[in-house]
Amino acid sequence: MKSKNFITLLDIPKKDLKQLVLRAIELKKMTKSNIAYTPLQNKTLALIFDKSSTRTRVSFEVGMTHFGGNTLFLSPRDTQLGRGEPIEDTAKVISSMVDCIVIRTHDHNDVLKFSAESSVPVINGLTELVHPCQLLADVMTFTEIKGDIKGKKVAWIGDANNMCNSYINASKQFEFHLSIATPDKFIPSLYNKNDNILLTNDPLIAAKDADLVVTDVWASMGQEEEEEDRKKIFRPLQVNKNIMSVANEDVIFMHCLPAHREEEVTSDVLDSNASVIWQEAENRLHAQKALLEYLLVKNI
Repeated sequence: MKSKNFITLLDIPKKDLKQLVLRAIELKKMTKSNIAYTPLQNKTLALIFDKSSTRTRVSFEVGMTHFGGNTLFLSPRDTQLGRGEPIEDTAKVISSMVDCIVIRTHDHNDVLKFSAESSVPVINGLTELVHPCQLLADVMTFTEIKGDIKGKKVAWIGDANNMCNSYINASKQFEFHLSIATPDKFIPSLYNKNDNILLTNDPLIAAKDADLVVTDVWASMGQEEEEEDRKKIFRPLQVNKNIMSVANEDVIFMHCLPAHREEEVTSDVLDSNASVIWQEAENRLHAQKALLEYLLVKNI
């Protein structure tokens, strides 16, 4: 049975997730070949964004255009949410008029409350807890380049943030080995000792024999006041040539972007042959098209 919503990677069965990634690769090939496919004609996707966005907004808007549908972008200035209307009330109203909703906000509980009252599928476009759409693109990119990610080793190096949590969920759903290097006391909120995940503060240990190395900025949106302190704390976890040298010879590097060069990652890694960040960024479009198709098209 299909999931109604996509709040975390755990909402879609493992088998369906793997097929979704393969479907994303097919849809990408169709787009590159200029094959028209418009299964969402007369469908509208609402984008409710409480946080700024480049890749998430553009990929969903373009994806709906490719599928023959429409998008409606709503910021807090555009809705009564910005004036204190209960999120549950807003969910009932907006979901009665559109076919699917993407929410990007700070508090994960707001997405849960919204989805509980929505009559149409709700997609998590990012919260402080997880960023599941990015993981669809990351796994798709790995699959295109190196094949099935099952059984491979992924090293997350950096902040224990929403991307780190998403990799924890992805390791369960896609069955890869995950090693996480974060500073002492920076424990990912979704980390569980029983998940067979290596947690360390040594990036060399995490990156040893890795097939994929991933990082993210040290200060996420809303943490700007902590940025200088975080630079000092996370400096030993910078992804550089030394870190990459202990990974597998054909290792690839990912970053969800935007990147702060010479902070969490050096330019020589970001611009190296191992880096697949631009392919990863483009794949947000194709992975999310596959997600929209999965949620909204019957018999998919």
